[in-house]
Amino acid sequence: MLKYLNELLLPFRSCFSRQASFEWFVVLVIGFMLRSDHLGVTSVIRDLSLNGRCYETLIHFFRSSAWSPPSLRRIWLQVVRQSAPLLVIQDRVVLVGDGMKQAKEGRRMPGVKKLHQESENVSKGDYIFGHLFGAIGILVGDSRKWFCLPLFMNLQDGVQTILNWKKADREPESPSHVVQMIEQGFEAAKGFGQALLLLDRYFLSVPALKRLKACHLASEARMHLVTKAKANVVAFERPTAKKPGRGRPPKKGKSVKLRELFATRAADFQTATVPLYGKEETVQFLCQDLLWGQGWYQELRFVLVVHQGRRSILVSTDLTLAATDIIRLYGYRFKIECTFREMKQVIGAFGYRFWSKSMPKLNRFLKKEEAHPLEAVKDEQDQYRIERTLQAIEGFVMCQCVAMGILQLFALRFSGRLPALFFRYLRTPSHAVVSEATVATYLRKSIFHLFAQNPHLSITKIIKPKQENAHFEHDSLAS
Repeated sequence: MLKYLNELLLPFRSCFSRQASFEWFVVLVIGFMLRSDHLGVTSVIRDLSLNGRCYETLIHFFRSSAWSPPSLRRIWLQVVRQSAPLLVIQDRVVLVGDGMKQAKEGRRMPGVKKLHQESENVSKGDYIFGHLFGAIGILVGDSRKWFCLPLFMNLQDGVQTILNWKKADREPESPSHVVQMIEQGFEAAKGFGQALLLLDRYFLSVPALKRLKACHLASEARMHLVTKAKANVVAFERPTAKKPGRGRPPKKGKSVKLRELFATRAADFQTATVPLYGKEETVQFLCQDLLWGQGWYQELRFVLVVHQGRRSILVSTDLTLAATDIIRLYGYRFKIECTFREMKQVIGAFGYRFWSKSMPKLNRFLKKEEAHPLEAVKDEQDQYRIERTLQAIEGFVMCQCVAMGILQLFALRFSGRLPALFFRYLRTPSHAVVSEATVATYLRKSIFHLFAQNPHLSITKIIKPKQENAHFEHDSLAS
């Protein structure tokens, strides 16, 4: 297990201009995997038995100029491509994307905005102040269990003014959350060549399809979307041949209300058995290729599904993808929600508290037509401090993505070696592959014992592979 950890972490050395920064990165990633509470970086100090004087160093690490989140993201994509057992459908990997809102009440924290959240839980407010993250993950595993391994997460709202400070030609408006998700998914797809991106129904929009087409024109990589349509979706048949005479040819044909097809074409539905949520389920489906998008009219593949009395309308931009594959793929979309849950509850991925005195104080009653206080920040030193604070937030979450991904890879590779007493439930009992929480618990209780059994290995040797005669000591963690 320790040798495998060494293989996963060594490639990140190229992300850091200084050896010390890389060593602290290794300490933090391992600390995030092991820590028993989520009380900031002090939990890393306690669980790794570090000296208390390391606190300020750990805090300043995230604002260091020796590394950047984009470089960390690039190497993490390479590590996943080489080490993870990926799900491949028709020579394409399967990506999963979604947005995640994290409540934050910091008055001087970059990116904090008033956000609307839809939830059936009455304990959650309709509006919160917090951060909006866009997350891209990839499906890894085998027939026993699939994980959504997080590739990267970044802030996608309230930070455009900060990003424009470095640009000569400033963009007047930031792209929408939907468009940014398409861009981020396509950036991940470039590392794998071909990909399918699973998204929620919120992301089926004309701007998303336009941005996807623009990405295809600018790159040789290819990515197709698999998502869900709203119940009231209206599509169009292909246009008929142009009639002789003046006038432009028609762009669309007769409109089709898809939810009406459940009744009018009930006899045409086919029956198939597909794996859904870990079980073999029988579904009825009808596949139709229709034009969609007001003024855009792109041909999409619609799959009307009836499962246990529930009706759904799935959509794919790939017209060659079989209807059963579309149904099976969309069943995997919920894996990213499980990843969010584990990142919040197991490793405390969003427990950051970075802020800056240079940041204007949050105005909770700011109106849309009023200028954002960030636009009044002209001093270069203040801008630099705010940029570093934004880097600290995204860098903290990126390190957490790496920690969560390593826990998932451990679960897939070493489940058979974990004692039964460490078994824990995720959502349903799974004895074949343990959960991330099980791996974290095992490491928390056994990491020092593992080093004692392997005196030739240590944290020091992991972060300094050329050093010889390294021995395990608690203090070596902070070397």
